[in-house]
Parts: sequence; C-alpha cells; structure tokens
Amino acid sequence: MGMLQNKVAIITGASSGIGRAAAMLFSAEGAAVVLNARGEKGLQEVAETIRVAGGQVRTVSGDVKLMTTHERLVREAERTFGGLDIAFNNAATIGPIKPLADVSYVEWEDTIAATLTSAFLGSGRQIPAMLKRGGGSVIFTSSFVGTSVGLPDMSVYAAAKAGLMGLVKGITADYAAKGIRANALMAGGTDTRMAGDAAQKEWAASLHAMKRIAQPEEIAKAALFLASPMSSFVAGSALFADGGNSAVKL
Repeated sequence: MGMLQNKVAIITGASSGIGRAAAMLFSAEGAAVVLNARGEKGLQEVAETIRVAGGQVRTVSGDVKLMTTHERLVREAERTFGGLDIAFNNAATIGPIKPLADVSYVEWEDTIAATLTSAFLGSGRQIPAMLKRGGGSVIFTSSFVGTSVGLPDMSVYAAAKAGLMGLVKGITADYAAKGIRANALMAGGTDTRMAGDAAQKEWAASLHAMKRIAQPEEIAKAALFLASPMSSFVAGSALFADGGNSAVKL
C-alpha cells in the first residue's frame, strides 16, 4: 500500500520538471492521476510511462489560464476515477526578466494569469469536488522568490508567487474546518528548463546554503508529504524546500 493508495490527484504542469516528477511519484504511491500541460506530446509521454508501470492516468491538455481547462480536469477526475482528493497546482511561468519599470502591462498580466489566476481558477473548481469526499489537499508551487527574498529583474514573478501564499491563507480560513488543507510549497532553484543554462544554474546554486539546486524529484517528495496523510495537521503553511536559501545568506 502506497502513501496515496485509493486517492485521486490532479497535477498541472505535468509534462516536465517538478510536475512530471510529481506525476511519477504520486502514481507510484498509489494515486490515480489526472495530468495537465499545454503540450500534448510531452503529456502523453509521461502518461505512457505511468501506464507501463501499471499506474492509472488520464490527461487533459490545455492552458491553465482558462477556467474551462480546470473544469475539464475536475470532470475527468470525477468521471473516470470517482472523485478528487489532491490537487497539485504546479503550472506557472517565470515571466519577463527585467526591471519592473521596463515590464509591459501585457507581460505583467500574462505572468499573473499563468501563475496566480490559474491557481484561483484551479482551486475554485477543485475544492467543491474535494468537499464531496470529505476533504482533500490543495498544494501550490510557490518560491523563495517573493516570499523570503527579492531577486533583480524578477519583480513580476515574485509578486505572482507571493500572492499564492495569500491564497493559501484565505482557503485555510474558509475551508480548513471542512477538511480542506491548503499549503504552499516554496521551491528553491530546481534543475528544470525554467532554470536556464549552465551559467544561470551555477548562479542559482550559489544562493543556496547547500550550494546546489534541487532535482525535480526532491521537490516532488516535498509535495508528496503535503499530499499525504503524513501532513494531516498541516494547513495554511509555507513548506520551504529551498536548500536553506531562505534561512541563510553566505
């Protein structure tokens, strides 16, 4: 029996990086997973890997900035697997890398929509489905950027990620007594496509007390903790999985 046996999970941004690692791990721990990403090819590759390993999986490609995408995800979870217990709202974008005064309104709007508004749209559809099952776990991928530090040229990303913590607290105030646990996963630098080239990854590693960046599987394990019964009394929290970045500056 795995940690998520008989549970149903939605994971966004699941075609690569942290989302892909979480999809593989949640499935290995017994969950039926409904996966989302914009790219159909990458999504199907992840799904096929899970099927070969004996897991239960469905895919819903689409843009998380659209409410219809989240409606389809919840509908697939309920129609195919009977309900929803876990939602890992992981999809996001870095947005423009430039000083704030150089950021256009369109760039601001797109970054906020992909990172923060998508979390609102997702959780707003996911929570009613979880309430039918007596509760559930809603997880958002946030960051140390914007919550503990600011970085040059990343004001828009920081604002979007910091907003997720406000959403977590609000959901906790509204729904914790009804069995909904909302938490934010404050990821450190992670070895994904969003991390940039080798020089950028080396710079990011220097910010962390551990002097390296994470592998996607390490962040996925932290998400597993928040998704599982092991975190049954954890609600409204910020779980830092950032290699000590928020704790020290060396």
